[in-house]
Amino acid sequence: MTDLLSKAREAGPEAAEAPQAAAEAAPVSRGTRRRLGPGRSLPFGRLIGPVLLVVAWWAASASGYLDPRILSSPGTVLATAGDLISTGRLQDNVLISLQRAGLGLFFGVSAGVILAVAAGLSRSGEYLLDGPLQIKRAIPSLAMLPLLILWLGIGEQMKVTVIALGVAVNMYINTYASLTGIDSKYVELAEGLDLGRWQFIRKVVAPGSLPGFFVGLRLGVTSSWLGLIVVEQINATSGIGYMMFQAQQYAQSDVIIVGLVAYGIFGFASDAAVRAVERRVLSWRRTLAG
Repeated sequence: MTDLLSKAREAGPEAAEAPQAAAEAAPVSRGTRRRLGPGRSLPFGRLIGPVLLVVAWWAASASGYLDPRILSSPGTVLATAGDLISTGRLQDNVLISLQRAGLGLFFGVSAGVILAVAAGLSRSGEYLLDGPLQIKRAIPSLAMLPLLILWLGIGEQMKVTVIALGVAVNMYINTYASLTGIDSKYVELAEGLDLGRWQFIRKVVAPGSLPGFFVGLRLGVTSSWLGLIVVEQINATSGIGYMMFQAQQYAQSDVIIVGLVAYGIFGFASDAAVRAVERRVLSWRRTLAG
């Protein structure tokens, strides 16, 4: 860039002013302007990928490329889901799984946000909390299962704790990064206006950390489902994971796929719900997501 500017100066003022005059004289045509963004969003466009995946699965099963003993066809899975619903088995297990994931998500989000605020707004909090949480970030929650079972047993408390730990770390990392990334000029402005501590948090910290909070929330929702899948296969007597584990013992691949589809639907729906709330709360932002 500097080489071009120096050459333009050497050529004289007329040459230097020519590109600017040409740019001002060129008509701005909205129809011919090159678009660099991803384009307009389609309503329910995110469903296209899953629908195409199901269509490909259905076509492969109908053409005989998929062995039904390895992967059941969509028709068989739908029939099995209908049987499980008619007996009430699917609803009972789904409700228990939702309760575990919901409790783990609630406690994890609460803990992650509180820790992020404490570490982000106080040097002493940062020195005390950030190091241990970064260490915990490097240790998967599932690796702590033996210790948590030793401490809490194999009941619901252990299952909810495993889920909450995974959620809390994601919430902390993203909220803390967004909070500490707030431009210092806003802090100086708040000090100049003599804002109180709670006014500063409400008017500067909360709006500035919301983008990171929602990123952490989306990752936390995913973590809650991942943790749920594991804990429900460890000495559980109910839940979707338990239903899938029992089906594995009898080689019932259709029941296993019903459980996987249930996990996928809940994960996709919860992520879509967080996205919808994020778009509404952060409607003032102009981003590539639209």
